Amino acid sequence: MFIIGKKISMTQIFQDDGTVVPVTIVAVEPMIVTGVKTKEIAGYDAVQYGYGTAKNAGKRLVGAAKGLSFTPRNYKEQRGTSSANRGDLITLDEVKVGDMVKVVATSKAKGFQGAMKRHGFHGLPSSHGHKAVKRHVGSIGQRFPQHTLKGMRMAGRMGGERTTVRGLKIMAVDSATSRIAIKGALPGRNGSQVVITTL
Repeated sequence: MFIIGKKISMTQIFQDDGTVVPVTIVAVEPMIVTGVKTKEIAGYDAVQYGYGTAKNAGKRLVGAAKGLSFTPRNYKEQRGTSSANRGDLITLDEVKVGDMVKVVATSKAKGFQGAMKRHGFHGLPSSHGHKAVKRHVGSIGQRFPQHTLKGMRMAGRMGGERTTVRGLKIMAVDSATSRIAIKGALPGRNGSQVVITTL
């Protein structure tokens, strides 16, 4: 299973025994297989998917979608072999409640942050002369090799990175509205793209 969707929002589902389960709603866009690459032709095995519907498609998009049932807005590849053929539509029929999936998305970008928020540092003591340095990083080096080592945890830009969350469970599937509910929180802001694959 390889599905590209859009994160809508979080809500909750009440199960038959009264248990409340937090879920994230994902809207699945129309998807179609636009090409299959093999080692003999491209040097690697992959399947190319087109998703979304182009409103004002230019010649490039129209030419790439020649012979397909609709003109995709964007394209994405997944490495690996597959039995899919060009023109196959990807639907929610193969998605079942209870399936375990992993989700890949871009986490929320939080801008430039200090070390305490970015890395969870505890900070310096609040007494004995630490008036202006409570949230400082502390020592970042030593006498040798006389430069800051690579990978040192310091202040910097936080978030905005490709993030993978594994072991999530599909709680509900609504084929009529092309939406699925996934247990737990997904990375990224509402409206961002998420890629869902089976484990």
